[in-house]
Amino acid sequence: MSFIFAFLTSLVIGALFFPVLISVFQRYQISDNPGGRKIHQSKIPSMGGIGFFVAATVSMAIWGWEYPKADMPYILGAIFIMFFVGLRDDIVELSAVKKIFGQLIAVVLVVIVADIRIKSFHGFLGIGEFNLFVSYAFSSFTLLALTNAFNLIDGLDGLAGTIASMVFAILGLWFFYHGFYSYSILCTSFLGGILAFLIFNWHPAKLFMGDTGSLTLGFTLGTLIIAFMEINEGLSEGMYLKFESTFAASVALMMFPLYDMGRVFTRRVSQGKKPMSPDKSHVHHFLMRMGLKHNHVALILGALQLGIILLVFLMRDLSDNIVLPVIVGISIFLGYRLDKITVHYLRKKVALQPKVLEVRPIKIHQKSKIKLDKSEFKESSTVDLN
Repeated sequence: MSFIFAFLTSLVIGALFFPVLISVFQRYQISDNPGGRKIHQSKIPSMGGIGFFVAATVSMAIWGWEYPKADMPYILGAIFIMFFVGLRDDIVELSAVKKIFGQLIAVVLVVIVADIRIKSFHGFLGIGEFNLFVSYAFSSFTLLALTNAFNLIDGLDGLAGTIASMVFAILGLWFFYHGFYSYSILCTSFLGGILAFLIFNWHPAKLFMGDTGSLTLGFTLGTLIIAFMEINEGLSEGMYLKFESTFAASVALMMFPLYDMGRVFTRRVSQGKKPMSPDKSHVHHFLMRMGLKHNHVALILGALQLGIILLVFLMRDLSDNIVLPVIVGISIFLGYRLDKITVHYLRKKVALQPKVLEVRPIKIHQKSKIKLDKSEFKESSTVDLN
């Protein structure tokens, strides 16, 4: 019951706190201005991540003590660090170097101090156990990638919150079933806060989460996914909800953010741009160009993410060598089809619009004849040539 109470506590605190937060931001004009690559049309308060961070923290303080775990203080400390890195970046923009340095402190606390790391590839591609240095390096890189991949999808009303709530719910249930209650409490605490946030972030959004929220969520999800990998691999054979495809199941939980990051980085590099240079080449930007609204795009991408997760669940008895290529192949194919459909739609739309300075001939059925009354000419006997 503690898990349900943790969820409800966070949900209620968030629902009560967010209106106050929005009011304060509006009063002091703390907002995200439109323009550039941003697709909102008016000033919207940002840093909404403060709300669900506070809600989750209070909920964990009330209900989390019942299930102590040795690594939880370090995990929570690292989440606090990542939260303040995002908050600092929202208030005064950090340089890329300083931002990564702040993230690395949180990553080191989880990977090295808490010892939550990827220790092997579990036979995928024939790779077994890592030595300690490789394990630290690969785990740190993976956690940074997951954190920033999630950060990149926060560009649309309701999208990041939808993906995060889905993954927290799935992981929360999985950890609960296998008896890892401290991780489950962490999941349900964040889940309640995010659902409260979505009330105000759903289109048309009254509040954005900002880097304060997206970095915090991405880092927390990344940490829990790495923990899931090692716990799943340690389960006995034949146990229910054990995934033989450990690596594929972990990728599936963040399939959309990872695919979107890989896609935009590839496009930018192929065009001679820096991988981190901002543009409008994200998947949600393409769907928006097709005339879809924010809420439609969030639901479509959320449904696709859930579909990939369900597919991996159905294939849970197969190895990574089979499952991972399948889900990656499906994601690449869907992305390829999206590009083709979007380009075709835009070309068709442009073709129907008049070009700049173009004067189109009037069609025959649009021409109107001028009728003259001959009697008017008969009445005039002379013509004035002056």
